[in-house]
Amino acid sequence: MESSISLFKKRRFLLERYLMDSHSAYRTIYDFNLEAIMILDLNGYFVQLNESCERILGYSSNELMEMKLQTLTPIEDLEKVYNTFNNAIQGHFNHFDCKIIHKNGQKIDINITYAPIIANNEILGIYGVVKDITAIKQKNEIHRNETEIHRLLIENSLDIIIRTDLEGKLLYATPACEPILGLSQEELIGTILFDLIHKEDQLRVSQYYQSTINGKQNDSGEYRLNKKDGSFIWIEAKCKPIIDPKTQCVKEVISVVRDITQRKLAEDKLNIREERYRNLVEQSPDAVIIAKDSKIVYMNDTGIKLFGASEKEELIGKSVFDFLFPEYVEMVHKRMKDISNGMTVEFSERKFHRLDGNVLEAEVTGIPTIFQNETAVHLIVRDIAERKRTQELLLNSEKLSVAGQLAAGIAHEVRNPLTAIKGFLQLMDSEENYNQSYFKIIGSEINRIELILSELLTLAKPQDMKVKENNLKQLLEHVKSLIDTQAIMKNIEVEIVFQSKVDTIICDENQLKQVFINILKNSIEAMPNGGNITITVEECCTKKIRLLFKDTGEGIPPHIIKRIGEPFISTKEKGTGLGLMISKQIIENHKGNLHFWNTESGTNIEVILPINGM
Repeated sequence: MESSISLFKKRRFLLERYLMDSHSAYRTIYDFNLEAIMILDLNGYFVQLNESCERILGYSSNELMEMKLQTLTPIEDLEKVYNTFNNAIQGHFNHFDCKIIHKNGQKIDINITYAPIIANNEILGIYGVVKDITAIKQKNEIHRNETEIHRLLIENSLDIIIRTDLEGKLLYATPACEPILGLSQEELIGTILFDLIHKEDQLRVSQYYQSTINGKQNDSGEYRLNKKDGSFIWIEAKCKPIIDPKTQCVKEVISVVRDITQRKLAEDKLNIREERYRNLVEQSPDAVIIAKDSKIVYMNDTGIKLFGASEKEELIGKSVFDFLFPEYVEMVHKRMKDISNGMTVEFSERKFHRLDGNVLEAEVTGIPTIFQNETAVHLIVRDIAERKRTQELLLNSEKLSVAGQLAAGIAHEVRNPLTAIKGFLQLMDSEENYNQSYFKIIGSEINRIELILSELLTLAKPQDMKVKENNLKQLLEHVKSLIDTQAIMKNIEVEIVFQSKVDTIICDENQLKQVFINILKNSIEAMPNGGNITITVEECCTKKIRLLFKDTGEGIPPHIIKRIGEPFISTKEKGTGLGLMISKQIIENHKGNLHFWNTESGTNIEVILPINGM
């Protein structure tokens, strides 16, 4: 052991003396070298080192002179460093990569070259040249990762990536070719690209390919490729030339091919649907308007005729509000905004100015839509002039029908006061000094006749809808006076129970009279053996009033009550059902509701009306 230690000390001494003697020969290269240069004794201790060594390892010269190289080596590289160091002691040169621990604790990648120091044929120590290769290692690692990622992307891409030479010969194809075309990589490589193209697309592909070779920037193109089984697929292809850096000429072409068959099929279906939709819109009996920000961007032929135009250009670009009556503008603004926000709206009646100066009465609804890839509003405008005329005719017809059915009772009611008047006139004629009270009785009876006849004429006379403030209590009393005679003849008592604090509503008096007479007439006919009808009036909810008609009749059959209000649905043998249909329409025009239901003692009919009108 002592002889071994002495040997090492001797060689250390000889090494230090050798370095001193040869200092002038190597010092410049040693001091100013960017790579770390260190001299180790045969035990691995640092004997000398340059400034680059301090910089790379992070330790000062004094700190390193107390250390062995092996103490800076991570465990995983220790064996490699030990073996190569021993090889250098045996006189061999070594060059290898490993890691070393920096003073800050981080591991850095280095490249070490070991060379023995020989003097007088004796190995005295080891030269070590250390190069920091951390950045190179990181760059290589990044490159390896990128290469691997690139390979994985290409090999696993759902698109086909191919390389072709200037003649269109396939040099490479990714594995995606087999599931898409039914052809393996081996079957494709060496074939000519243009042989795979559908014959109707070959000329276009050839021109596209040639322009790519000529360096022209091309957008992607859509073509058909033949599959192995004889069918074809639609593809989208994008080609890029590969330039030889030496000659600056195109040496090959890389193409990315994407299967778009499903997209094409979907587009075809969409085109068919759009064509059907277009035909439906163009041939629709209703006017169809497409509006963006209230501006008309489309209108079908029906709409052109409906608005009195001769061609679309007279309407396109104008605002919907240019034609709308002023009283509807605010409401339609709100509805258009609701539609744009995805809400649905019901049909509502509106008035428009036509280009020919006439007035268009229509009901309008709208739905959100997409037009030219932008959100828009799809409006349906339905001409209701003919329907209005039909309803008016039905309304007037029903009025006359009601008046006719009341005629017998009214004739009887008028005959009674006429008989009284005739009798008193005969008395007056036979008496010289007749009683003055006769005049009061005659006047009263004449007023009674006048009231009945005026109510009958008002009901029968066709009139436009006139909305104004009316006393509901008086309106019901007038109706009762008309219906009383018929009720008394059938042994029926009609009673009005007015419980509402509000006695006036805004309505069309004549139309409501028609509704109430219709309801009472039906109740009377449902009680052939007599009974009672009670009309209860009360406030039901905010700004609304409720009228409840209760009778003690036979009730309405269940299969009929569900369809009340439909034309020709009636419980009477010769009934048309138009009376209740028109009554329902009148109440709805007043923004009210009409409901029917049976009870154990008869039928209830509920009428709900807004107090402040429509």
